[in-house]
Amino acid sequence: MSRPVTNAPGRPIDRRAFLAMATGVALALPRPARSQPAGKLNRVGFLGNSTAELEANLVGPFRDGLRERGYVEGRNLVLDFRWAEGRYERLPALVAELIALQPDVIVTAGTPAALAVKRATSTIPLVMVAVGDPVGSGLVASLGHPGGNLTGLVSIAPDLEGKRLELLKEIVPRLSAVAFLKNPSNRFHVTSEKQARKAARTLHLKPEFFPVRTEAELEPAFKAIAAWRPDALVMLADRVFLHNRTRIVEFTERSHLPAVYPYVELVEAGGLLSFGPSYPGMHRRAAYYVDRILKGTRPADLPMEQPEKFQLIVNLKAARSLGLTIPEPVLLRADRVLD
Repeated sequence: MSRPVTNAPGRPIDRRAFLAMATGVALALPRPARSQPAGKLNRVGFLGNSTAELEANLVGPFRDGLRERGYVEGRNLVLDFRWAEGRYERLPALVAELIALQPDVIVTAGTPAALAVKRATSTIPLVMVAVGDPVGSGLVASLGHPGGNLTGLVSIAPDLEGKRLELLKEIVPRLSAVAFLKNPSNRFHVTSEKQARKAARTLHLKPEFFPVRTEAELEPAFKAIAAWRPDALVMLADRVFLHNRTRIVEFTERSHLPAVYPYVELVEAGGLLSFGPSYPGMHRRAAYYVDRILKGTRPADLPMEQPEKFQLIVNLKAARSLGLTIPEPVLLRADRVLD
């Protein structure tokens, strides 16, 4: 069973409601590498939201997980990659290309890509990585019994947006108005926005949500945020935003705007802090699901998993440039501190 979060900022995340949906979820222990039948060639399609270069830190762990289970590219495994380059409108065509290759399994990251595959096929097994709210998005019947041809790993827990707001409140004590970047094309953001609005009411904060569907809409959103003059920014989890992380971080820097992100990559690009699950770890874990399916297990019989641990990453250089002092309790809870 998943263990409670030990390093989450503020109060512990209450997961009882979340776990109730996921009754029966079990995490299999890592297994040593084992050989696969020499004559069997397994074909796995991988639909990436960004580019091979920008998602190398996710594809690498996925490949490592497959190697640990005895799959070697060119010998008993073919990996077919398709990259959306941060453009969700390309997903249906890319899914069609993968289906034409007749893969044994398709792997996706994020809710939009998973929905695109579900609309296109009900027979090819799908392993979803870092999907937001698979039940609320209509992807699966339940976490414990996903049904159909889908299974995989969930990226959220209840009140996750609230924890990010609490972090900002600790770092920016006079926090009042908070801007949110959201993508209306991402169905998961309906759940994220509800979480954020509820947490904002509790913390007596004023939230405002700025829609960005494509890269072309970033600059208008930046101008609207600057005109609104918030005290901080929260970026909802979305692959369009991850693909454009450099532009988003540069905007917060020139706007002198503290920001919290769901992905560590934005902190590594110069952002202030991130709080979320380990996405590389989830991609590595996806290899377990692929292995089980290739060995004959139905996706419907593989319960979806929630994150075991949420990571807090802090960038002290960014804090200094913003004139902020990171409180000692936040630093003590951080998994990594960049300087």
